[in-house]
Amino acid sequence: MKAFIENAKGTFEKKIHDEKTLNYIKSIRVARAYPYPYGFILNTTSEDQDNVDVFILTDQNLKSGDVVEIEPIALMEQFEKSWDIPNKEEVDHNVIAVIKGENQIHFNENIKQTLNEFVLHVFDNIQINKTKAGHFLGKDQAIKFIESKKD
Repeated sequence: MKAFIENAKGTFEKKIHDEKTLNYIKSIRVARAYPYPYGFILNTTSEDQDNVDVFILTDQNLKSGDVVEIEPIALMEQFEKSWDIPNKEEVDHNVIAVIKGENQIHFNENIKQTLNEFVLHVFDNIQINKTKAGHFLGKDQAIKFIESKKD
């Protein structure tokens, strides 16, 4: 499966693309730098009508607009309060992946903590509604989640 890189590791700029056409829309500044390259899995649609989100654990210097072949290794549960319906949470899980064929980075507690902190605070500067991180699930659950979201 392939992922489109929307945001490079280390950037405070969230680039927003039309996730179906890949056309650039705009950028916004976020409160935390992206700890890993971040984007979305092509040819999927999640509950929020965007593609399935993905963090890629790699040492490669991936840039916005790159497309890479990935292998999922975990699923990070994430829930966001609805912007338009009070007391409603939307599912917005993140797949954790590596680049296919690359030496796998050991997915450990430090990485989990880094990802939790990031998703909990990335929008502190622009959003009142908060994101809630859930559990980390294994590779099989990540693959099952992706399969259920394929277009």
